[in-house]
Formats: sequence, structure tokens, C-alpha cells
Amino acid sequence: VQLQASGGGWVQSGGSLRLSCVVSGGTFSDYALGWFRRAPGKDREFVAAISKAGDNTYYAHAWKGRFTISRDNAKNTVYLQMSNLEPEDTAEYYCQADRDKAPFHHWEYGSWGQGTLVTVSS
Repeated sequence: VQLQASGGGWVQSGGSLRLSCVVSGGTFSDYALGWFRRAPGKDREFVAAISKAGDNTYYAHAWKGRFTISRDNAKNTVYLQMSNLEPEDTAEYYCQADRDKAPFHHWEYGSWGQGTLVTVSS
């Protein structure tokens, strides 16, 4: 499948953004989906994931309560609503899809689509 993330930008601390990722080239509802990020100078890390039907969501501890993952199977799109943003949230954000399980571990995936850059100023 092809993954195209968008919605990033510059925001002040305390602000919000909603990221979108359109998934194409496969049957969207066959995939669990996840968001990852790569901060400057750091490795890629897991942020959130959602099951195929959208009935289960998973979050890394650092973002639970501030970020919300959701999906729209009719639009082949997964979202990441980001609230109360902090400068430490500055990173390139990527989405990932997996037919077998929720994507938690970045090292399991060799192919990544275009990410979207989020910059949070203090």
C-alpha cells in the first residue's frame, strides 16, 4: 500500500493539529494502522495505533491523553488529533499499515511513505 501523510505545520505550544494519512493500493479495512514519529536526531518511535474496525486504540505513554487516533474507512484515511502540543512534539510524523496486527514496532517495516513535519514553538 501507499501511505501519504499530511496536515503538519508550525504551531505554538498549547496548540492543536490534526494529521491525516491516506492509504491507497489496498483494501483499507484490511489494515490496522499506526502513527510513528522521528524527532530531530532520534530514532523513529511509536505514537498510536488503531485496529482494523477502529474499535481498539493504543497509545505510547508519552502521548496518551493528548493525542487521539481515529480512522474513516469510507475515506481510506487515518487521523491523529494532536492537542496541547509541546516543543518536544516537534518531529516528522509517519503512518504505517499492517494486515496482521497493530503496528507497534518501527523496525518491522522497511517501507515508509511521505511523512509530515510538525514544528511546535515555545
